[in-house]
Amino acid sequence: MSPLEVNSLRKEFAGGVLAVDDLSFSVDEGEIFGFLGPNGAGKSTTINILLGYVAPTAGRATVLGQDVSGEFAPTRKRIGVLPDGYSLYDRLTAREHLEWVIRTKDAADDPHTILERVGIADAADRRAGGFSKGMCQRLAFGMALVGDPDLLVLDEPSSGLDPTGVQELRAIIQELAADGTTVFFSSHVLSEVEAVCDRVAIMSGGRLVALDNIEALRDDLEQSSQIRLVLESVPESITADLAQRPAIETVALEGSELRVDCHDAAAKVDVVRHVDERASVADIISEPASMEELFNRYTGDVPDGGGSGDVGSGSGGSGDVGGSGGGGSGATDDGTGDGRQSSTEVSV
Repeated sequence: MSPLEVNSLRKEFAGGVLAVDDLSFSVDEGEIFGFLGPNGAGKSTTINILLGYVAPTAGRATVLGQDVSGEFAPTRKRIGVLPDGYSLYDRLTAREHLEWVIRTKDAADDPHTILERVGIADAADRRAGGFSKGMCQRLAFGMALVGDPDLLVLDEPSSGLDPTGVQELRAIIQELAADGTTVFFSSHVLSEVEAVCDRVAIMSGGRLVALDNIEALRDDLEQSSQIRLVLESVPESITADLAQRPAIETVALEGSELRVDCHDAAAKVDVVRHVDERASVADIISEPASMEELFNRYTGDVPDGGGSGDVGSGSGGSGDVGGSGGGGSGATDDGTGDGRQSSTEVSV
């Protein structure tokens, strides 16, 4: 059985707002699975359903063999979560944060070992209130690693990290996957998705619009790849001539560079021949579709780098980390006397 299976999942909120519509996919053990979509696509709602914080209207989802609509608390201890928009205790040290999560999950991890792995061991006894955004992100990631989870759910995991931190995060994720941990990776940083994910699912308007490895998605859209020709001289009618030809989507001329979007690969050959008959071609540049182009073509949207804006996303997997359900609960005392809202959903 796959560690994560979703079948005909549907979630409709009050007022007839359909956040997730007939969603089906599965994730293999040890796979790094990218989960993409523009704001409001249904990503956060889906994540909250998978974590047992939001009940589906219809359909079924199983995580690590457990139906999310059943008794899910024991299964949640086998999941590590790094949500987007989490909060930490300002007055607790990095070590105390980890000790608290270790107690919560009945784990036997050594806090120093985890802090060393995520690169902030030298700040183990500093209060989180003085941490930079990058240090907070490293700590939250470390909290998600407590208990050696079978499933790791990461929502915007590279947020706030510098290039070195991003590379270190990527290496840890790949090491975990190689050891059998399944990684559910949701991000607007498309270059990171491309660098680390085995397969990618793209949502738009609550529905799954693409699911495959990135190269296969490129192949599916190869017909829309762009070809660029650098011309030594530019005939006046070249853009108008090309625009009339079959399988040509758009034609643009910037100085001596002609850019043509084609419906299929064969059309690119036709473009080169057509232009070569009318002008002197100095250079030909043909590139595969970038991850951003793939995203835009499948969703009809432009990623803005923000977080998910799903209806009802609440706090569970990707919103405020203070509560234990879709909308968050009140403050939780962890025995420190701090009295502030708990950061349970960082990792539990």
